[in-house]
This record gives sequence, C-alpha cells and structure tokens, in this order.
Amino acid sequence: MMMVMQPEGLGAGEGPFSGGGGGEYMEQEEDWDRDLLLDPAWEKQQRKTFTAWCNSHLRKAGTQIENIEEDFRNGLKLMLLLEVISGKMRFHKIANVNKALDFIASKGVKLVSIGAEEIVDGNLKMTLGMIWTIILRFAIQDISVEETSAKEGLLLWCQRKTAPYRNVNVQNFHTSWKDGLALCALIHRHRPDLIDYAKLRKDDPIGNLNTAFEVAEKYLDIPKMLDAEAIMTYVSCFYHAFAGAEQAETAANRICKVLAVNQENEKLMEEYEKLASELLEWIRRTVPWLENRVGEPSMSAMQRKLEDFRDYRRLHKPPRVQEKCQLEINFNTLQTKLRLSHRPAFMPSEGKLVSDIANAWRGLEQVEKGYEDWLLSEIRRLQRLQHLAEKFQQKASLHEAWTRGKEEMLNQHDYDSASLQEVRALLRRHEAFESDLAAHQDRVEHIAALAQELNELDYHEAASVNSRCQAICDQWDNLGTLTQKRRDALERMEKLLETIDQLQLEFARRAAPFNNWLDGAIEDLQDVWLVHSVEETQSLLTAHEQFKATLPEADRERGAILGIQGEIQKICQTYGLRPKSTNPYITLSPQDINTKWDTVRKLVPSRDQTLQEELARQQVNERLRRQFAAQANAIGPWIQGKVEEVGRLAAGLAGSLEEQMAGLRQQEQNIINYKSNIDRLEGDHQLLQEGLVFDNKHTVYSMELLTSIARTINEVENQVLTRDAKGLSQEQLNEFRASFNHFDRKRNGMMEPDDFRACLISMGYDLGEVEFARIMTMVDPNAAGVVTFQAFIDFMTRETAETDTAEQVVASFKILAGDKNYITPEELRRELPAEQAEYCIRRMAPYKGSGAPPGALDYVAFSSALYGESDL
Repeated sequence: MMMVMQPEGLGAGEGPFSGGGGGEYMEQEEDWDRDLLLDPAWEKQQRKTFTAWCNSHLRKAGTQIENIEEDFRNGLKLMLLLEVISGKMRFHKIANVNKALDFIASKGVKLVSIGAEEIVDGNLKMTLGMIWTIILRFAIQDISVEETSAKEGLLLWCQRKTAPYRNVNVQNFHTSWKDGLALCALIHRHRPDLIDYAKLRKDDPIGNLNTAFEVAEKYLDIPKMLDAEAIMTYVSCFYHAFAGAEQAETAANRICKVLAVNQENEKLMEEYEKLASELLEWIRRTVPWLENRVGEPSMSAMQRKLEDFRDYRRLHKPPRVQEKCQLEINFNTLQTKLRLSHRPAFMPSEGKLVSDIANAWRGLEQVEKGYEDWLLSEIRRLQRLQHLAEKFQQKASLHEAWTRGKEEMLNQHDYDSASLQEVRALLRRHEAFESDLAAHQDRVEHIAALAQELNELDYHEAASVNSRCQAICDQWDNLGTLTQKRRDALERMEKLLETIDQLQLEFARRAAPFNNWLDGAIEDLQDVWLVHSVEETQSLLTAHEQFKATLPEADRERGAILGIQGEIQKICQTYGLRPKSTNPYITLSPQDINTKWDTVRKLVPSRDQTLQEELARQQVNERLRRQFAAQANAIGPWIQGKVEEVGRLAAGLAGSLEEQMAGLRQQEQNIINYKSNIDRLEGDHQLLQEGLVFDNKHTVYSMELLTSIARTINEVENQVLTRDAKGLSQEQLNEFRASFNHFDRKRNGMMEPDDFRACLISMGYDLGEVEFARIMTMVDPNAAGVVTFQAFIDFMTRETAETDTAEQVVASFKILAGDKNYITPEELRRELPAEQAEYCIRRMAPYKGSGAPPGALDYVAFSSALYGESDL
C-alpha cells in the first residue's frame, strides 16, 4: 500500500476525503473516513478515481496513464499533467506551483521539504494521498464558507442547490448520493433542459447514476471518472461546471436589484404626480361650491344644504385628507429612498410641490370655515322663523282642537228633557266652560300676536297664517254669543224644574211610607203561618180583624198622593215640558200604588177563609194529643224503667259481655210480652205523625224510648265480635268501656276530640299534634267530629292485640318447605288440610328462581298478596 501524506491536523488513518488541514470534521463521517484507509477496496477506488481525473486532463496533451503508481514514477507524465493544468513553461510553472503551494498552505496543508522546483523538475516522489489532497483543495478552492472546511463548504453548496427536490437529502458524500437523485438534482437545478427530474425513481439508483454520468460527460464535459461509490471529487466538478452560471446569476440579480429600485422610485414619482393632480383638481372644483352664499327661503331647503355640507365633511373630504397625508408620506419615502440609493432628489412638476398643495388645502379650509359659519347663521335665522311658525301652528291647533264641537254643544237643547239635577249639572258644567273660555282669551291673543310677528318678519307663508288667525278670531266672537244664550236658557229651565222637584219630593215623602204599609200588608196577608195549637190560630184571627179596620184611612192617603202627581202633569202641559216617567226621589209610580192597593183588597177575604180552615184543623189535632197523652202517661213509667235497666246493662257494670247480652235479651222479651199495650200507643202516635204533630204538652213520653233497647243490644253484639276477633280479655274490654264512659261527658255514646285526647293521655299515650291528627283520621275517617265506642274499641284493639303479619306467614311456610325458598304441591298436601292445601296450590305463582324442581311454588309472593302487599 502507498504512503499517504496527511495535512497538518489530520490524525493517522484519515484519508484524502476528510477535507482540509486544521479544520473540524463532520461528526457523522469520522468513523467512516477512519475505516476507509484500512480498506483495500477503498484504496482501489481512490486509484481509479484519481486515474480518471488525471486522464481527463492528459487527454488534452494526447496521452493518458494506466497505472498511477508506475506511470508517474519517471515524472514525465506528472510534469505533462501540471503543464496542462497550468498551461505555462518552467519559469511560469514554478511561479504557478509556488502560488499553488501558497494557496495550499493558506488552507492549512503543511508541506514538509516540498518546493516548487522539486515539483516542476519531478525530483519529488509524491504519494497518491498528497496529490489527492492538493487536487481536492484545488478543486473546491472557490467555495467560501466561513468557519467551515472545504469539504463542509462543498457539502453546504450541494444542500442549498438540492433543497427544493423531492427524495433528496444531502447529509454526506457517501450514502446521500447512492440513489443518484442528488446528482440528477444538481444537473436539473442548473440545466433543467438536460434531465426530466419528474420521471426519475428512487428505486432505480443505477439508472439514476448512469443518467447523471452520461449527461455530465456529454453536455458538461465532466468525465465519467468514478463509480457510484466515490462521489466527492465528481461533485466538485459539477461545482466548477456551474460556476460560470452562478456568476452570471449573481450579476443578473445585481442588475435586477438596481433596476427594481429605479422602477419603484419611478412608480412613486408617477403616483405622487397623479395624486397631486387629482387632489388639486378636487380642491379647484370644491372651492366655488363652498363660496356660494345664496340662501333658501325654507328651513327644509337649508337643512338639505347643511346635509350636503355634512356629507362633504363625512364622505367626500376624509378620503381627500387621507390622500393628502398619503401624498406627503409618499413624497418623504421617495426622497429617503433616492437619498439612500445615491439618486438625485425628486422635483415635482410646477405647482405640485408639497408646499403648493398645502397652500391650496389651507385656502380650501378657509373657504370651508366661512361656508360653515354662513350655513349656521342662516339656519339660526330660519330656525327663529320656523320656531315662531311652529309655535303659531301648535297653539292654533290646540285652540282649534279645544273649540272643536263647542258651537254644536252650545246650540244643544239637552236641557229640555233633563231633570232638575241634570239641569243644575248642566249649569255647573256651563259655568266651568265659561271659566275655560275666559282662560282661553289669552291664548287667542297670543295667536294673534304670533301672526303679527310673522308678518313683520316677512314669513314666506304669511298669507296662510293670516287666514287661519282670522278664522280663529271670528269663531271666538261667535262662541261668546252662544255661551250667553245657553246660560239664559239653562237658568229659565232650572226655575221650572225646581217647582216640579218640590212636588216630586212631596210625592216621595208620602208615597214611600204608604208603599211600605202596602208591602207589609201584602206580606202579612200572604204569610204562610206555622201554628201548633188552637190558641195560636185564634191569635192570628184577632190580628187580621184589627188590620181590616185600618183600610178606610189608607184609601184616603192614597187619593192625596195621586193628587200630587196630577199637579206635576198640569205644569208640564202648561210649559210644554215632557213629563218625566220616573221620580228622582223614588222609583214608585202612581200605577204601582194602585196595583198594590188592588192586591190588598183581593187578599183580605182570602185570608179570612184560610184562617178559619186552620182553626178547624188545630181543633182536631188537640183532640189527638189528649187521646195519646192518656195512654202514654199510663204506659210510659213502665217503659222508662226498662230503658234505665238496659242502660245499666250496656254500661258494662253487670259482668261479662255474655251476661250483659243475656240480660238485654231478657229485657227484650219482657217488652215483647208488653207489646199489645205498646201497639195501641203506637197507633195513636201514628195518627199524630200523619197530622204533623210532633210535640205534646200533655205527656213527657215518646216512642223514641223503644228504639234505644235494640240499638244497645247491637252495640253489645259488636263488642263480643271485636273481643273474639282481636283476642281481648273481658278485663281489657271492661277497662276500655270504663275509660270511654268516663270521658263520654254528654252520655250520648260518643266522645268529642278533646275528650278523646284526654282519654288517650289517661291511658299512657304521649301525643303530639301530628300523631293525634293521624289517630283521628283512623277513628273518625268521615271527619264527623266525634269518636264512637266501636271506633274507640277498634283503635285500642289494634294497639294492644297481637296480629299476624306477612313475615310471620312466610316464616311458617319456610318451616313447611324444609327451609327452602319454594314449596312443592306434595309438601302442601302433606302438611295442610286438603281444602286449604288446594287453595294454596291454585293461587301460588310458579317459583322463578334457580335450582327448583318442576311445579315448585312461590310461597313468598303468595304471603305478601294475602296482606295486600302485592296482587294475589
């Protein structure tokens, strides 16, 4: 293997591809470069690459080399290669080689005992590595990258040129170039006409590399001097091949930049001239419009002028203000750009200087200010006129609205059919109108004064104002005349109606009590009496005879009342007044009095007959009372004794309930044996009830005493049923009976709520309001306000007796089922009587749980249904 001279700063084992001396090396390639010097294949590739590069230059001298180690040994072809590269004779060659060595040394390559003469004369045996290092440095000497090695500079150039291309990512000089796309991208970037990059495929690296090699050799004069594995030197050839194009591009960019600055400056100049011309022309057109001071006769027309001026301020001027500002900005920007690019300052056309535009703008604003002052002054003048006109129109409209209908009202004859009160109300209303009329006198005078002022100020609609003012004054005079006429008529009518009113008042004062007498008489004569004795009926007959004695005097009073009404009708006929159908003091009319009087005369004989019939009926009832009393007084004491004995038995003071029941049955039998006497008394009692006679002063006994025995027997029977059903002892029942009797303060077999509460407290209950209310809903569900003995017994047995529950029944069935959650029909038939077993089997639902045999039954649901907790 040949020895390789390393530049200063390179470690042992690093080859020519590692770059310049003294520089930093890219971290990702350090291991790769170190391994290459130890690889024979890499050494072979280096020989091949360098041989191809040398032959590309030696072909210009008509020769080439086959073996770089042998063919350069005599130095002839090496000198020829250097002559071709430098193109000079020996003294030129020495000078060129010295320049080359100086450049190499400036790049950090340390050459020991190597001079230009030795190289030119061929006395130096240079190794392949030293030559390769020099050539590599020479090949990429034009790359200028601050703080980077030559290799890094070339790599950076490749990255910049290939950055826009898909599937290309140049990171090194080995793996990044294997697919050939990077080489094709370099060619396409500078000569897009040589390669159609869009047709290249990443999965065809050999095809891509051959395409790049052939195009480079054919069109770019870059020899095909390396295989795909050795790429760096080949890439540097592309750099030199495209260097001229880069310089041309740089020069073109510089020219374009200069021209762009000039074009932009010219555009700003043209825009300034255009904006200045348009702005000055707008000022020239606007000033005459603002200098026009011709006024308008109406406020609306001046308002339109003001609106036009506001539109000018709001819509037309702001864009021009913006244009003026933009014009000044463009001018200053243009002058700054010209000064920075070393161009002469811009001089606008005559009359378009910034100062010229500013002077024109000041003139515009002065005229604008004068126009605005004139507009405001003229508007204030017209506002004064309009204010007076509006005030006149407003007051005139208010006055006309007030007078609307007044003439028709004053011409009315509404008092002809009015009552005295209505006429007096009309008079008061008329007096109020007269006061209002006097108050409006000032308004009419003010309207006339406003019309006079508008005439003096030469108001443009003065004729209309004068016509309206005259109409108001004429109407005002007519209202005054009509007002006086109406007052006279109202006062005359008032006097006539006062006379009639006095007569109506007299009629009312006398007719009202007489009418009350008639109503009372009719009511008494039609009254349905309720009497129970002969004495009461005789009293009604006496009162009726006294009433008939007052009828002649009543008839005279009726005639006097009707005479007053006749006098009223006479006055109305005399003065042509329409008679009133009603009296303001009374709703009663003469016809009503006559009608009621006729009714009284008809009712008197009818009352006589009815009272005589009632007297006869009461005499019959009296005979029945005496007949019943004779028998009741004989039988009553015996019945009273039996009732007291029944009460003693029912109070629970005679032993057990069975003993009480036996005693009650005995008393019932005694009554049955005495029944013949009772039946005769019942017959007389029935006659009294048919005659609606319910009281009898001749005896204290009644048939109600008999019903208490049957009721008491029923209560004792219910107590026996309750005791047997609830399992109460006789002692408990007696205790309950004693407590109930103690608090049955009225002795009617019922306790009031307060007595019931006291009874519960005496038995040890601690009751709050809520709990007591709950208990009352149980013992008095109908809210009757009383507690019967049966309800009391039911409550106490619920509180003290043991009761069966669904849980107890479930537990019992569980025992029969052998502690299972279901039971079979066989188990039921074995454990229960046949009838009850079949009852359960028919009503029990099938068991739905797991692990049960067919036909198993659900006794839990059945037990719940028995107590209403579910459906059976």
